[in-house]
Amino acid sequence: MQDLIKKVNDLPLIAKVLLCIPVVEIFYGICRILNQATKNPINVLNLVLAILTVIPGAFFMWIVDLIWVLLYNRAFLLN
Repeated sequence: MQDLIKKVNDLPLIAKVLLCIPVVEIFYGICRILNQATKNPINVLNLVLAILTVIPGAFFMWIVDLIWVLLYNRAFLLN
């Protein structure tokens, strides 16, 4: 699973910005859930936060992800 996160983080900047589009941004949310679920030990708070970014948070997370990608060159919680 870490390979997927590494590939997503290695995408060019324009591709990362395009993944921040509101409907497509759900991809980042799924990556966040998978990233937090496969970490050892599991940080429950980060996992719950990752789940909340998909269901109710999809309306505003695209803005957070866009700012995060432009500032840090990766999506929020994808490290």
